[in-house]
Amino acid sequence: MPPSKLFDVDTQLTFYGAYHSNKTNVLIHIVFVPVLLWTFQVMASDLPVPSFVPDVHHRFNDYLSFDLSISAIHAGLYLAYYFILEPIAAILYAPQLALSLLTATSYAAGSGHISTAALIHVVSWIAQFLGHGLAEKRAPALLDNLVGAVVLAPFFVHLEILFALGYRPEMHKRINNEIGKEITKIRKAQGDKKRAEAAKSS
Repeated sequence: MPPSKLFDVDTQLTFYGAYHSNKTNVLIHIVFVPVLLWTFQVMASDLPVPSFVPDVHHRFNDYLSFDLSISAIHAGLYLAYYFILEPIAAILYAPQLALSLLTATSYAAGSGHISTAALIHVVSWIAQFLGHGLAEKRAPALLDNLVGAVVLAPFFVHLEILFALGYRPEMHKRINNEIGKEITKIRKAQGDKKRAEAAKSS
């Protein structure tokens, strides 16, 4: 994928959507992608930050805390990328991302947080692989584009919810059309490959 396409929302959502066209699989992702993000934020909260990063900490209450940690930097970079892709949707996603970060940071201050978060993280990945294998019947996007799949996942499920609520119907229709074309190309390529393999074995 050309670097210029990394910031084209239609290209990115078409790529991700071509791997997530089954409604059951999409629902699994809507449930578990935020869980994956939250558990990552819990585990990443313990990672050391570079020495030039200022020590910033604020505790709002027992459940909401902020540290300028790897998790916070990660969230900021994700949100900046989403803002480039689709500014209004990114602004609407900001409160959800902030809540995830603040609760994860607060939870990370307790004992046993790594083992609990790691267990939930693994279960969430298993659920998604099952969604792809049993419902989508196609390998997940991360096997073709690891960075794109992992970075796009939270925004994709956020947009799926927004589209269901009527957000930018013309954009939704346009992207769905492109996803349909991409899936058709993929299925044709798979069919051609199977026919070629059958011809070789005959």
